[in-house]
Formats: sequence, C-alpha cells, structure tokens
Amino acid sequence: MTSRVRTVTFDSHNPYELAGFWLKVLKAPRPDDDQPGDPYAAVVTDKMTLLFEQNNDEKAVKNRVHLDLEPDGPRDEEVEWLLTLGATIAHDHREPDGTGWVTMHDPEGNEFCVLRSAAERAATS
Repeated sequence: MTSRVRTVTFDSHNPYELAGFWLKVLKAPRPDDDQPGDPYAAVVTDKMTLLFEQNNDEKAVKNRVHLDLEPDGPRDEEVEWLLTLGATIAHDHREPDGTGWVTMHDPEGNEFCVLRSAAERAATS
C-alpha cells in the first residue's frame, strides 16, 4: 500500500483571507463553498491542495514545513510580484552569480521560499 500527500494544512487566524493570498500566488480560483468567516478555506490546484484552518494561537517559531515555489519566469520578478501581494522577505539567499533563493513570509508569517525557475537553473548548469 502507498500513501500520497493529499493536502498541506496551515493554521490561520483568518483562513479566507490567507487562502486569498495563496489563490493569487498560485493563480487558482476560489472554491464556490469558501465564505468569509468559515473555519476552513482551500486552495485547490491540479497538483495540490492547501487548506487553511482557523486557529487563533500565535505562531511562536519557525515553520517545520514550508513550501518551495518554482516560478515560470525569473525568480526576482516573482519575488517583486509577491511583495505586491503582501509577502515580506525574511532572508535573501541570492548570490551574485544568480544562484540562491529568497525566504519569504506570507501575510500571517508562514515561511516559503522562491527558487530559480527551471530556465534560470538550466542557464547556469
């Protein structure tokens, strides 16, 4: 028997709002049954589901699990676009030769990384 990851679930103060951020990031439509004030909100893509679950506890430490985003276009353009959506830069690991990544926070402080695109990686191989 084999298992697969069906959903990655995040605790959230405002599931509907945080899901809205990730819907924009992943360019996914909002599910019809998600409403403001609901205890859950989802982001469903053809590859994965993110679920945001109401939890009013404060985030205390670094996430033990995070998402790595591989943009279709240049990493640096993706970082700039994510900043306009409300993300913040936590740590910038970009190197002068173009390698590296950027660790960011979503609006509730969850860490995620923005990697180089496949084309950027191929250009430096």
